[in-house]
Amino acid sequence: MKYRVAVVGATGAVGREILKILAEREFPVEAIAALASPRSVGREVSFGETVVKVANLETFDFSGWDIALFSPGASVSAKYAPIAAKVGCVVIDNTSHFRMDPDVPLVVPEVNPEALKQMKRHIIANPNCSTIQMVVALKPLHDLFALKRVVVATYQAVSGAGKHGMDELFAQTRGSFVNDPPQIECFQKQIAFNCIPQIDRFMEDGSTKEEWKMQVETRKILDPDVQVLATCVRVPVFIGHSEAVVAEFAKPVDLKQAREALRSAPGVMLFDRNEEGGYITPIDCVGENASYVSRLRIDSTVPHGLAFWCVSDNLRKGAALNAVQIAEKMRDLGLLCKKS
Repeated sequence: MKYRVAVVGATGAVGREILKILAEREFPVEAIAALASPRSVGREVSFGETVVKVANLETFDFSGWDIALFSPGASVSAKYAPIAAKVGCVVIDNTSHFRMDPDVPLVVPEVNPEALKQMKRHIIANPNCSTIQMVVALKPLHDLFALKRVVVATYQAVSGAGKHGMDELFAQTRGSFVNDPPQIECFQKQIAFNCIPQIDRFMEDGSTKEEWKMQVETRKILDPDVQVLATCVRVPVFIGHSEAVVAEFAKPVDLKQAREALRSAPGVMLFDRNEEGGYITPIDCVGENASYVSRLRIDSTVPHGLAFWCVSDNLRKGAALNAVQIAEKMRDLGLLCKKS
């Protein structure tokens, strides 16, 4: 069975990656629509070997379309995702707008695929990129040792802010060699040769919205009793988020069991050699699908602690790939109904 698929935000970094991954994984597509704002209408994007002209989201009729993968801004999804869902098109939304809606499942297929069966509004939410790679790595450890608390520091690539973020890093880096003053538009401070401990706006408790997302999304996906403290930092890397994770468990941690669980876990690649260069860095994970785990070791400062380094391509598993995997899992579970 083949499906009629619409990609919303098709000209953005994640939208283009969704089109690429749909073709790579040979998702059964009968027809493809690339949608964006009026200013992008008529532009061309690639779907495998096919060139698709971008259509206007504002006037698009979702009737008769089976799946819509959304990756525009949250305000755009807030307006148009319910329009698509109302006519029976299943929406998989990559923005933050629906994630904490109690009637919208928040899904990482390797972690909580059963949540898909709770879909009530024809909308599924894709989690935050930093949350996705962390919970994929934590899930097999939680199953073994019962996770209680996570302290995580993220080192997030500028592509998490979209094409504008990547352009700003490039321009500032190039400008630094010819003494041009940095033009700061996308980020709060200069990003080239710098680290910025703020992603999204500040909240009343001193956390940023990005840090709050990691807290509440991890609980919704993995376990409501897990406590999470996150510090999210933007770094001058184009693609690939990194995380230093310290986890505390209710049960004693066996390092050998932890390694075996991570090696066999879906979506995880354990690359952990206790030697020079025996770990994965952001540049190593670009174009890859896994959450890579390295530097796995016991944390002796708490009774049952484990620390590790986690890296993943934020445009793929952190966004586009996870959305496509949700569509695949829904198909496998018989939750996608073909429109006549």
